[in-house]
Amino acid sequence: MIKIGVLALYALMMVAVIALTARKKLSLNEFLLGGRNVGPWLSALSYGASYFSAVIIVGYAGSTGWSGGLSAVWCGIGNALVGSLLAWKLLARPTRRMGEKLGAATIPGFFEKRYQSRGLRLVASLIIFVFLLPYSASVYKGLGGMFQRAFGFDYAFCVTAIALLSAVYLFAGGYRATAVTDFIQGIIMLAGIAAVVVYIVRAAGGVADGVAALSAEGVGSLLPPEGKGTWLLSNVLLTSMGVLGMPQMIHKFFAIRDEGSMKRATVISTAFALIVAGGAYFAGSFGRVVLAKIAAPDGAGTLYDLVASGAMSMDDIMPAMLTDPTVVGIPDAVQGLFVVLLLSASISTLTSLVLSSSSVVTLDLIAPAVRMKQRGATLVMRVLCAAFVALSLAINFWMQDTPIVSLMSLSWGTIAGAFLAPFLYGLLWRGVTKAGAWAGVIGGALISLLPPLVTGDMSLAPMSGAAAMAAGLLIVPVVSLVTRHMPGMAYEEGFLEEMFGEKADGNGVGARAARAARQSA
Repeated sequence: MIKIGVLALYALMMVAVIALTARKKLSLNEFLLGGRNVGPWLSALSYGASYFSAVIIVGYAGSTGWSGGLSAVWCGIGNALVGSLLAWKLLARPTRRMGEKLGAATIPGFFEKRYQSRGLRLVASLIIFVFLLPYSASVYKGLGGMFQRAFGFDYAFCVTAIALLSAVYLFAGGYRATAVTDFIQGIIMLAGIAAVVVYIVRAAGGVADGVAALSAEGVGSLLPPEGKGTWLLSNVLLTSMGVLGMPQMIHKFFAIRDEGSMKRATVISTAFALIVAGGAYFAGSFGRVVLAKIAAPDGAGTLYDLVASGAMSMDDIMPAMLTDPTVVGIPDAVQGLFVVLLLSASISTLTSLVLSSSSVVTLDLIAPAVRMKQRGATLVMRVLCAAFVALSLAINFWMQDTPIVSLMSLSWGTIAGAFLAPFLYGLLWRGVTKAGAWAGVIGGALISLLPPLVTGDMSLAPMSGAAAMAAGLLIVPVVSLVTRHMPGMAYEEGFLEEMFGEKADGNGVGARAARAARQSA
């Protein structure tokens, strides 16, 4: 009853936010971007809450902690330094500036206007719509499993209720509603993850004893276990560098208020990621030690034995520790906080995914084919939000036996592999050609997809996804340099100068000013 009471308080908070932020007449700009006027705290915590869901806290933290031991904390450090600090430093300012100049609010819209290619917009839209679905399904899977263990609720009931809650408040208030709730959920996540670390480390016997026990297993060092170096690097790159190409994360940069807000949001977001991701992976690294102390349900051995034999999924490692009444001994009120922590993180991520996908379908697929007024586009986007939630829920039930890490890796690897390089170079470098952008999108997607799909081994998804991102950073500039003088690769006169500012000559004179001076002479 205490756990249910904590959950009920959380639900009431959500209802209050919906009531305060819901508006019937939202313009398209307000629904999708909050009027491009979202402040630093809302932007930063919305970014962090969208970044870290049950996929990271349950799936990745548990599985990488089991396989890599203490070295799993590098994933959390990478998430903070690359996925947050570098992402804000490198992308926020040019994304906000160029998005406003181009009138773009989505990655496909940016691609069409930056590379002057409608075909690229269509392909990018389809990639986002298709591959955000398995990621959403992985979020349901992680959260549903935790609810099932904590409350004994039926799994189908849990994930369906979560989906309905996400759809309702996104439908009602759009981006600003999600940003406000993400801020509140971010605070809950900070408190919850601190409690997770305290209870799990205590159950492991303290940091020193826990590390000693891990060392006896060969996983007590910050260096990866023998033969796991490539595996660990792939996971760090996928969960950290992949953020730079994920549409639901880039969306935060399109919506932030101004450059002053960006500077403050960078610091807030990095600190948030270090605490939440670092804490989750640190706690997960003690999974072997804690599970070895928890008796199996049938009394034959421990939960450690069940995971080692494959009888228990790695997706169940974190839920098993957090709901254990004997060894870990978490009070019901704190356990309720854990569930709310995961619910907060997951709903934040789900609403970001839903908003990204529905906006892409509305603005980049439907709107170009059908003349649509802004009010009509907003209504279509709201309806598509509900449709995407229903479709991702159906995929969750269909892919019930697929591990969380595999679902998330295939999704992130394909989307980030396709978009990271064309988006990054398109923001920062004048020399990208249409052919270079096309090669990056198609090549990155194929490099990510082919190894796991051809072999049927989904465990390859993290490595192929990381390889796709790295390959894209080479493919785009090489193809651009080769094709820069080919027919059809040139942009309209003055387009690049307008996007990047006037290119100065050797005397510091702007290109247009220099041309005017020559013509006058």
